[in-house]
Order: sequence, then C-alpha cells, then structure tokens
Amino acid sequence: MEASPTPQTVTPVGLNEPDGRLGGGLSRVDGPLKVCGEARYAADFDAPNLAHATMLQSRIAAGRVRSIDTAAALAHPGVLHVMTPFNAPRLPEGGQAGVKPPAGRVLSLLQDDRVHYDGQPIAVVVAETLEASRHAARLLRVAYEEETPQLDFEAAKAEAHPPKEAQGQQPDSARGDPAGGFASAAHRHEATYTTPLEHHNPLETHATLAVWDDDELTLWDSTQYVHGVRETVSKRLGIAQEKVRVINPFVGGAFGSKGSAWSHVVLAAMAAREVQRPVRLVVERTQMFGPVGNRPFTQQQLRLAADGDGKLAALEHHVHAETARIEDWIEPSALLSRFLYACDHVATSHRLVPLNVGVPTFQRAPGESTGSFALESAMDELAHAAGIDPVEFRLRNHSDFDQERKLPYSSKTLRECYARGAEAFNWSARNSQPGATRDGDALVGWGMATATYPSKRMKSEARAELLHDGRVRVQCGTHDLGTGTWTLLTQVAADTLELPPARIALEIGDSALPMAPVSGGSMSAASAGNAVLAVCEALRTRLVELAVADEDSPLFGVEHELVELKEGRLRHGQDPSRGETLEALAARHKPGSLEAKVMATPGPDSEKFSKHSFGAVFVEVRVDAELGEIRVTRIVGAYAVGKLLNAKTGRSQLLGGIVWGVSMALHEHSLRDPRYGRIANANLGEYHVPVNADIPDIELIVVPEEDAHLGALGAKGIGEIGITGVAAAIANAVWHATGKRIRDMPIALDALL
Repeated sequence: MEASPTPQTVTPVGLNEPDGRLGGGLSRVDGPLKVCGEARYAADFDAPNLAHATMLQSRIAAGRVRSIDTAAALAHPGVLHVMTPFNAPRLPEGGQAGVKPPAGRVLSLLQDDRVHYDGQPIAVVVAETLEASRHAARLLRVAYEEETPQLDFEAAKAEAHPPKEAQGQQPDSARGDPAGGFASAAHRHEATYTTPLEHHNPLETHATLAVWDDDELTLWDSTQYVHGVRETVSKRLGIAQEKVRVINPFVGGAFGSKGSAWSHVVLAAMAAREVQRPVRLVVERTQMFGPVGNRPFTQQQLRLAADGDGKLAALEHHVHAETARIEDWIEPSALLSRFLYACDHVATSHRLVPLNVGVPTFQRAPGESTGSFALESAMDELAHAAGIDPVEFRLRNHSDFDQERKLPYSSKTLRECYARGAEAFNWSARNSQPGATRDGDALVGWGMATATYPSKRMKSEARAELLHDGRVRVQCGTHDLGTGTWTLLTQVAADTLELPPARIALEIGDSALPMAPVSGGSMSAASAGNAVLAVCEALRTRLVELAVADEDSPLFGVEHELVELKEGRLRHGQDPSRGETLEALAARHKPGSLEAKVMATPGPDSEKFSKHSFGAVFVEVRVDAELGEIRVTRIVGAYAVGKLLNAKTGRSQLLGGIVWGVSMALHEHSLRDPRYGRIANANLGEYHVPVNADIPDIELIVVPEEDAHLGALGAKGIGEIGITGVAAAIANAVWHATGKRIRDMPIALDALL
C-alpha cells in the first residue's frame, strides 16, 4: 500500500541556515518538499484497489427525500455502489453518538430522509474512477417532498434564542448602568452593522481516504485536528478509538473549516466498509459552499456614549447571528466589547436566528473579526461626534486591565502599537475633515482601528528520542496548516538542544503520535511549542544522566549541573575538551533509554491573567470621486504578540491576516437565493477574493514584548490577529475619504454612488 501508515518525517536537508535559533528567520524546512511536489496532502495518498466516491447534495432547503432512482447510475460503467438514506448502514444513535458541538457536529450520514438545507449530502456514489463516480452522481434522480424553508433572517428573529455559551463564556454580560450612562452622556452614537455570509475556500478542499483492515480504520484526512477526527469517527461508527488512526502530514489551508469532522469523513469510511475497498472522497469546490461550515451573517446593534472629556460612559453590543435549524453555533462578535476599552457601564448579548442553512463554523478569528468591524466602526463614529482624533480617543479609553474579568493582562503593549503605527503612517498629518483630501480624481481617506485576539494555550504532549545517527526524533500530534509548524517546532527543538535544524527529525500530523489540541485559535505555537520545548529539555536531562552514570563515558562521575550540550556534544562546562558526541552515547545504549515524553500544561497561574495579543492597523484608501471604485493604497500594522518565534513565518501570518481583512471589507460575500437557500456564487469565479493588484505594500511592525505567563516560549500566537480591525480601518478610511459611512460589509460600489 502506497499510503504507508508510517508517520511522515521532515528533516531539513540542504538548507544553508545552520542556526535554528528562535526569533530568527529560518526558511521553511518543508519548503523543498512542497516546491518539488513531494509533500503529500490527503488526496495525494493512494492505496491498492482504490475506489472513488462523490457526494450528491440536496437541491431543496427543507423537506424529505421521497425516493432516489439509482438505476441509471448503477448501470454506468465502473459504478460499484450507491449509498442512500434507504440502504445506508444504520449507525449508533443515528450517527450522532457523542456529539459535543462545536468540535463535534450534527452530521448528515444518510440515517433518515430529512432535508434541512440546500447542499446537504443525500447520497454517495462509489466507482472505479473519479470521473465515473462524478458522472454517475449526476445520473441519480431524486424525488422530494418539499416543505417551505425558513430563509428570511428578519422573520426568523421571532425565534431568536440565546446560545448555551459563546466560546466558553456566557452569551450575555452586564455591568453598571449602560442605559443611564447613555442617557446622560455628552456624546452618543447608535447604529446597526452587518457582516455577510462567507464561505471557506482554502486551496486544498476537504478530502478523505478511508482504508479498512478487518475492523481497523485508517483515514488520511485533510483536518486540523487528527485526534478530534479519531474521536468523532469512532463514536459515530461505534468502534473503539484505538481501532481508528487519522493521518495528515500537510494541510493546504484550513482557517477553522477543518477543525471539525464533517459528514464526508464518516461517509467515506461507511462507503469503504460497504464496498470492502479503500475509498477516497474529495469535496468538490462547489461543495465547499454547504456541508463544511461557513462564517454566518451577523447583525450587530451598537450603542456607545462618551462624556465631555471623551471617556466612554456606556457601551452596548447586541448580536443576532444566523445558525442552522439542526444545530446551534454562535459567532461571538460581542466578546471583545466586554474588555477592550475602559468603561464602567457595558452590556452585551448574543442571539441565534435559526434558518434552513448549513451549520456555521469557525472562520479565521471567529467573533473577533466580525465584532471588531462593528465596534471599531462605532468607536470611529463616536470619536468624530466628540471632535477627538480616532487614535487619541482610543488612548483616552485604554484599559490597563481586563474590566470584565477583573484580571491584569499577562502583557499589553497596545499603547506602543498605536504610537509606532501612527508614526510610520504619518497619522499626525491627517486632515480631520471627511472628504477634504483629494488627489486628482481620487478622494483620499485615512482610517485606523484596534486589533486584538485571545492568547490561548491548551495541554499538549510530545516525545523526543535520540537516534543512533545523532539526530533527534521529535513527535507531536499537531498539524501544519501552511502556517509553518514544521519549521517552528524544528526551531524549538534545535534551539533547546543547541543542534542545527538538520539534526531534528520532526513527526506531526498523526493521531498515533502524542496528543495535541486542534490547530486553531492561534494556539499551536503556545501549546505544541511549549510541549516540544519541555520534552527536549527532559531529553537533554536524560542524556546527561546517562552519560554521568556510564563508566564508559568521558563524563562519568561529573556533577550533573557541570555538563552541557553544545553542537551535538555532551561536554564538561569547565573543560570543553572532555566529552563525547551524541552518536557515541547512543551507540552504547538501547533506544528505549534514549527518549523522553512530556505532557505540557498551561500552568497554575494561567487563570490569574487575561491573555490577549493587541495591535493597531492604519489604512489609506483612494476612492474614485465619480465611479466609487475603492483602492487600498497603503497599510501599516503594528502588533504586540509576545515573542516572535520565526521572523519569516510570523510576517507571513500577519500579512495573510491583513489580506483577508481587505477581502472581508471589499470582496467576500456568499449570495444565498432567498427562495431556495442555494448559494448563487458557489465558485471562485464569482465568490470574489483579492488578487495581487488589490493589495498594496504592507508595512509590519512587531513591537517587542515579554510575557512570562504564557509558558517558557512567551509566544502569543499570530494566525488570527492580523484579520481583526482591518475591515473597520478600511470602512473608517472610506468614510474619511467620502463622508459616507458604510455599515454593511462588504463595501459595494453602489453604496458610495
């Protein structure tokens, strides 16, 4: 079988960068594999006697599947099986055993004939070739018993209800007297802001290869949570977890969409068991707009007020967000309003509006990206009403501690982000009057906003072993989503053991490896990184112990604390000539004695601090005075993100977030037909995203910051903060250029004409 279950190892070979020190710009260790086409993604793995599966999706939004005529499909050459609600194997609890949203989702596993949204999987065709399975899926004839779907957001608000929780927090909050503060304030602002339905479109669509070996199942799956997929699949199928293995060494983008095991994963396993052959199921690009999650539409009501000195007197942030009728999922857009600014009178709420749509999910900075657009737009409007510069207004309302949780910040260097960003942008030259700056036919506007994202860390496990060739194998069941985890963890290990990166053999992306959390929430560096750091420290201690207790070692009898590991040698710290190579030590000991395993946890003081990354983003736009065309011509972002572990990959992550923020402000919008619930632009030709010509030069400033409360690495995570604040900064700049305030994303030309 080509799809060998041996974990993939990436060992840096041929790199001209021997120094793997943290903070340096070590190039991607997996770069050569990707450039040469040797990096294997989920759909790239093969297996003997492989069959191919294609999902058929519902074309109605509510009702029942009355029948599916499979005759033509089964008669098509190469078709092996058609799995429908009428012949699919029955699963424990209807395939929903152990559901724990939002990690575990309500799936569509052909266990009944109900249809809850347009695009729901209702059949799977398995054939000898991909082409045969896709063609046969189009030969299926489905008869429906159609019902009237609920697709009207305003009408469905009558059914709005609070979620059970909002990313681990209470859905509503209140302190002080917001109504009284608003009524008595000198300056008041009240408005509604909306963000659109958006869909995930990573370069790699979802894909699963399922292989059964008797009662054991191996999945090669495009996921950012191999351990979570193993748990979900085992419960859905009713088999023991130890019978399931999930492998995924490379991910072609995820951004939250691959954080859960969706229907196609279990369907692939079911189909493989039915035909008793390996089955690969690749989600088509158009199918990304349905059964694998999305960012939901939000409607956010903001009420802000300030006293005569420009201090916030009241802040209310109330969110209505759409969700599926089969499962509650909340976009927690109001959470940042609870802590970001100093205010004694604050109220927030979240309400879910159930529609006949697919289940929403995490999408880069869920809550913070949408909520920062509304809050930072409203802050800009209130600053103008008070006659105060937007940066100065934020400084007057800067909070030195988390007022919601009444906790100090583990670190906060936001003031310096404002200062350095404003200086680099030349913000002091801004004309405060909207529409006052013109360059030929272009109206020029400057806008800014605050960026923030929580700094998260979860327990993670790692194993390290000295190999007989002097390399160190490091194992952790985390993932690389294209963010640079292969490189970062290699750096952490190399730096800790003071070895060149080429001597680190890293293994990730396999549920057979030590446990790691989902690679999401910008927490992989803090979680898996601290685990790798800890296990490499433990391995170094173990090797020293072996050497000083080994009569054949030159270091026999030396006090432990006098032995150091330098350049692949254990040596006497006071007599560097006395020592031995790691290879020499390994040659005298069995492999089992040359390893360490560690479970790293956030630590006892993790709940004593509020932990967040912060930043400030400044944007210049040029708006054609007659046509309304918007061009973003300059962006400066200043961020405080703890210790930057890799200068190259860190910059890449921040740039990617900012680009997505531009996309959110000006491009992305899934258009749902209000009659049928169908996405009308379910392709990359009509679902607009920025191209190179849409993105200007971006200046990044990383403000030095020490944070001892996040673990020994001091890293906060940078995958998501880059998107936050950008949409608001652009909207604020468009207002400054034109005098027109746009409160609905994305900003369309007709809104300015």
